[in-house]
Amino acid sequence: MQQDFKYIYQVYLDGSFSKASENLYLTQPALSIAIQKIESSIGMAIFDRSKRPLKLTPAGEIYIGAIKKMMDLERDLDQEIHDIRNLGSGTIRLGGSHYLNGYILPKILAGFSREYPGIQFEIVEESSDVLSGMLAERKIDLTFSCNPAFMKNFERYKAFYDHILLAVPQAHPVNRSVPDAALTPQDVLENKHLEPSCPLVPLEQFRDLEYILLTPGNNLYDRAQSFFAEAGFEPVVKLQLSQLATAYHLASSEFAATFISDRMIQSRDVPLLFYKINSGLAKRLFYILLPNRNYTSHAVKRFIQYFLVNF
Repeated sequence: MQQDFKYIYQVYLDGSFSKASENLYLTQPALSIAIQKIESSIGMAIFDRSKRPLKLTPAGEIYIGAIKKMMDLERDLDQEIHDIRNLGSGTIRLGGSHYLNGYILPKILAGFSREYPGIQFEIVEESSDVLSGMLAERKIDLTFSCNPAFMKNFERYKAFYDHILLAVPQAHPVNRSVPDAALTPQDVLENKHLEPSCPLVPLEQFRDLEYILLTPGNNLYDRAQSFFAEAGFEPVVKLQLSQLATAYHLASSEFAATFISDRMIQSRDVPLLFYKINSGLAKRLFYILLPNRNYTSHAVKRFIQYFLVNF
């Protein structure tokens, strides 16, 4: 990338000439003169110097957009050359929520690493909305999502389904009111909740429960709000958390009820009963998402193929 573009991009990142000059190992006057020459050549300012931190002008927005595209092309070129030189090696920057990283990916990552020992992983753990932004900025190579709003701007592949169940402490009296619908952990492990004969339970039957919900920014928070809206009541929220696994463990300790994914149930000894909620939103389709780009590395392609075959 041209030196002038590097100067502009660094000032954009740092929001000031002084910080950018330190990172570029230039004097501040030298950097200011370089930027002023560019602005003079196009007849417009790139930065609004009346703002602190510096803000982009409309011309600056165009410049930064073009610089990002050039950076993407350079990364793709570097990756292609690396792949030619180093077939069977590489690094995959994978983003996932705690649920995905803890319950969906461990066996896949272990099996893939045995088959492709030269490919390394960098794992990022964030909420789905943060990961979407990171993917758009190409700070990660791929992530998983079941949120249609996040998918439209990305290359995607169908990956897996999960099913949201209501988890209620086994000792709670409400379980006696719906005995025919209650599922034990063993029932879920045997996939009885996926059988057409499994009864669907209206959520309004559980309006008196206290709930553990996830915080905004999590897909299951949005779905839970829709569950309650469909059932026509406001829940009693005892606690909100950022991690689904923590909500599951607290529910197992009889703290309150919560919504969980069927894929989290890996033991028959959990003191919970589960209910299949009567809502179309209880079934989620997750996609593997990649940034839209001209080139996808061999390492990422191999991981996608391995996941789709082995999950």
